[in-house]
Amino acid sequence: MREAWWAELLKVRRSRLPWITGLAFAIAALVCGMFMFILADPARARAFGLIGGKAQLSGASADWPGYLALLAQAVAVGGLGIYGLVAIWLFGREFSDRTAIDLLALPTSRTAVVAAKFAIAALWALLLALLLAGLGLLIGALLDLPAWSAPGVAAGVGHLLATAGLAAVTTTPLALAASIGRGYLAAVGVLFAVIFAAQVIAALGYGAVFPWSVPGLYAGIAGPDQDPPGILGVGLVAATGAAGAVATAWWWNRADHAR
Repeated sequence: MREAWWAELLKVRRSRLPWITGLAFAIAALVCGMFMFILADPARARAFGLIGGKAQLSGASADWPGYLALLAQAVAVGGLGIYGLVAIWLFGREFSDRTAIDLLALPTSRTAVVAAKFAIAALWALLLALLLAGLGLLIGALLDLPAWSAPGVAAGVGHLLATAGLAAVTTTPLALAASIGRGYLAAVGVLFAVIFAAQVIAALGYGAVFPWSVPGLYAGIAGPDQDPPGILGVGLVAATGAAGAVATAWWWNRADHAR
């Protein structure tokens, strides 16, 4: 496991994808901060040429609880896409780069290889969520948002990290899709289908029983009138993540790796 972990870490360090994903989360923090800037003083925002209508549609309030809730919603919306691409890259690149057969020829178990990839994906997701939270706190301080309280901010950051965790767990089936599809293309198609289905099913009112809709409901995207997903929804997310990880490990151990 140690050798597999360091090998995967080396691949990540030499890739540009961590910087791209970090930039995406940084932009999300800046956009949410711009919404707060507009909501705090619409007249001032118009003087800078900004339009307040879009920010008003976000339903957020221009204070610390509203800002942290908006950041959590950004993670719920973009987290599945970004974390999904990370999982697809970690598993699909071995087939696209024609390195899978060489990787499996090493004296390291296939289960350890899969476990190392999922461990890297989990660490990657955590670092991105911490980056968003850190930038959010910095931007909120620069905007001098009202309603600061240490317990409230800690609860908001915890809610953000929990949302990121739910979004990350639901991406393990995409690793399976990248493995079965032996590359990126099929898995990216599955990712788009899942994102589309999550939006539609949530709009129909059944998001609490569809794992990929649960992070958004947990973050409060549906508004205060929508009940949170509850234990059932969180349990379905955990079951989906576990099933995806186990199925991926089983496939890597049982599939015929001819290339």
